[in-house]
Amino acid sequence: MSKSSRTRTIACVTVSLALAGSLAACSGGSKKVAATTPPSTTAAPSPSPAKTSAPPVKAVNPFTGAAPSKNGVVAVKIDDTAPGRPQVNIDKADVVFVEQVEGGLTRLLGIYNTTLPTVEAVRSVRTSDPELVSQFGPIAFVASGGGGDSLPTLDHSSLKASINDRGGPGFSRDGNRPAPYNLTSNLGAVVSALKAPKARSIGWTFGALPAAVPSGLHLNTVVGATPVTFNWDAKLGRYARLIDGVVQHAADGATISTPNVIVQFCTVVPHPGDVDVAGNVAQYTHTVGKGRVVVYRNGHQISGTWSRLSTSSGTRLVDKAGKPIPLAQGGAWVLLVATNAPLS
Repeated sequence: MSKSSRTRTIACVTVSLALAGSLAACSGGSKKVAATTPPSTTAAPSPSPAKTSAPPVKAVNPFTGAAPSKNGVVAVKIDDTAPGRPQVNIDKADVVFVEQVEGGLTRLLGIYNTTLPTVEAVRSVRTSDPELVSQFGPIAFVASGGGGDSLPTLDHSSLKASINDRGGPGFSRDGNRPAPYNLTSNLGAVVSALKAPKARSIGWTFGALPAAVPSGLHLNTVVGATPVTFNWDAKLGRYARLIDGVVQHAADGATISTPNVIVQFCTVVPHPGDVDVAGNVAQYTHTVGKGRVVVYRNGHQISGTWSRLSTSSGTRLVDKAGKPIPLAQGGAWVLLVATNAPLS
């Protein structure tokens, strides 16, 4: 190797050693430096609040506000004249409608679900009954027979009919009363034979008496030409029915009474499609629509409006502020009066 080549090699080695020393000095020699991560500024997530489930909605009988029944529902036309009194087991009905028929007379239409007793005296259907009863669903309907277009109208409804004149189930005669006031119906047998459905809502609500409602201890009105009176009985906690000033009783001696009296003002018109043997034209009570209503409960009265959209829908009761009128627990009597009927 020449002198000049040897000199260049020594110079390169010297430079390489110098660079290595510089790098070692910058890195602190052979000691390694651990990488660090800056602390996070994100807060730890808060624990989720414990989920609370809503309390279960308590099932109630839509006709009484009490415990629901496993029974099917059945409607029965019942006599409301002197020869038909005292009625058998009218006090066991969950709901009773008082409706006008021909000649200014009244008939009762009992709705039974909580209990299914034998009832008396069963009478005939009227043409407006399917409209009224269809809000309860395709339930059983019991009647002795029907004149004019009443039975054809019933046949075209969703109701399951048991008609005595057609040999329907559940009927018998009471030998202690004269006809036609002695026809009985075993409602348990009817519901079983016709497979009547269970209760469904008809639009009513139940609850506490609203504050600041006026007193309603007595009520007098007229259904057709028949006076109808109920008086608040504080001992019973119910309204007792009176006729000619006398408290009425069922055949078993029980006072005929109810915790709620609903006075429903309806359009009532003559119905020439049904005329009795004496030439009296039947009356048709329209229960689809809307109108005035006064509810009596707990010795007080609540005024408002009833409304029903169709035959398949229930009847809604609201006060003057548009809030649902709560009924007292235990069923009701509904007086289907004409729009111009007096109420005092």
